[in-house]
Parts: sequence; structure tokens; C-alpha cells
Amino acid sequence: MRTRLRCAAVLVLPLVLSLDACGAQVGEPARAGSPGAATPSSATPEPSATPESPSDFLDLAEKAMAEESGWTFSVKGEEGLTLQGQKNAATYRATVRRAMRPEALRSEGVVTSGKGTRKNEEIYVADGTAYLKEGDAPWKHAPVTDPEMRNKVEDPVAVLEEFRTYAKAAAGDVKVTGKDDGTVELRLASGKRKLSAVADRAWAKKAKREFGPTAEQLRKAGVAVEDAQLTLSGLDEVLVLDAKTYRIRSHRLDFGFLIPYGGADIAFEQHVGEENQGAYAGRIELPADAH
Repeated sequence: MRTRLRCAAVLVLPLVLSLDACGAQVGEPARAGSPGAATPSSATPEPSATPESPSDFLDLAEKAMAEESGWTFSVKGEEGLTLQGQKNAATYRATVRRAMRPEALRSEGVVTSGKGTRKNEEIYVADGTAYLKEGDAPWKHAPVTDPEMRNKVEDPVAVLEEFRTYAKAAAGDVKVTGKDDGTVELRLASGKRKLSAVADRAWAKKAKREFGPTAEQLRKAGVAVEDAQLTLSGLDEVLVLDAKTYRIRSHRLDFGFLIPYGGADIAFEQHVGEENQGAYAGRIELPADAH
């Protein structure tokens, strides 16, 4: 199974947003983007040298997360479009169980549209294949690399690989800060910028990929969505590690785009948060009806 599973992801939320002002239907926002958890049973030994760089902390976090057979995360997401003061949004709530050996993932969640309609969503991933069940529809499966599946699966452990990619940037995109609450924060932040000015950065590519399904729906509705015209309204991605064990505490991704339309802007926003609920020792198995 690939280390990175989701889009990303964050997390795609199945969503249909209607924009009365432009007659567009926007669907499938991404997820950036888990009970049954046991209390972590061991602590990572103190390193021989004090970690300083983002890569140092990511190395320790990777080792720390591998100490348990699995983890449980809670995931919350929201995605929406705003035009002329009218906002349409959907939310996503899920429990994600992530096995480390062998790697597998099971997500059980609920998508709630802006009109209050709820739809269950279940995802299972193992051996490079993702299985998806939405509402009462039958299970369907495809390689994890399939665009739809890639945008559906939210793997909270994959953030370590993503931040490692960010940390390799010559611009020093990731900042490390020790906090008074016993955590270490790795942060990547960007203000308002033209997408074309940062198109080669890994985090900008991720944001564009997450926005992809909604962008496609806007195009189908007659809204011109051109990369050269897109503005990143802002991006803030934060990975929080325990300062003693180096295990993941939480991960959050917030970003948005401005899409020119009719002399104004359509504002797209996505917010995804993942919280570590503790170690998970159970088995992750494909449901019988998904075979």
C-alpha cells in the first residue's frame, strides 16, 4: 500500500453544492484528510542527539508510529463555495483505523450536505486496492492510484511523507516550533498568492489536486477554471507531534482558492483536521460483501 493514500484528501467528500448565482453544481470536494483505540503502550526512547531540523523530527515520528500495530484517528472536514455572500458547504466526519503491519486502512464516516442530507461512506484499503461504499450503493473497487479513490482515502499517517517532501524544498517551507503544551509543531504557511507563482511547490500541487474534483464540476457548469487565473487565498498546514514520544498528535490543513467569475470571485475553502485517538490493536479486514 502506498504511504500516501488520499488525494489527497483531503479527504474527497461526496458533495453537491448548488450555486444559485451561476447555476453551477459542484461535487466531490476532497478530504487533505478514528473508537476501539487502546492507550499507547510504550514510549519512544530519547534520541542520542537533540532533533533540530524538520527531517529530524519526521524521522523520529516515523519510528514512533511504527511502534504500534495500528492507530485510530478521528477526522473532521468541511468544504464549501461562496459567491456573492451565499455559501454552500458540506461536512465530513469519520473514524479511521490505520494498521501499520501489514499496512491497511478502514474508514467509516458520514457526509452531511448543506441541506442536511446525510450519506454514509465506508472505505477499505489494502494491497494497493481501495474499496468504496457510498450510502446504499454496492461496493466498488479500483487501484488506490485511481483519481476518484485517491481523493476519497484519508490516511493520517501519510502526512509524515508529505511533510518530508515539503522539508526538502530549498526555500525551507517547514518551520519547527516547540510549544508550552508539550508538543512540537511543524508548520507550512502561505499567504495570498497567484497559483502560478507557487505552482512548482509540493504543497501548492497538493492544494490544486484537492480542488480538482470541484474545479471539474465548475467547468461542467460553465465556469472557466484556469490555473493561470487562480489565486491561492491562503494555506496553513500543521503537523503536531508529542514532544516526548514524537508520535503524531494531530494534523490540520486549511486552504482556499479564488476563482474569477462574472466580475467577482467564487471562493473555495477546505478545512480538514485529524486527531490521534490512540493505538489500535484490532484487525482490519475487508467486509464479506465487498469481495
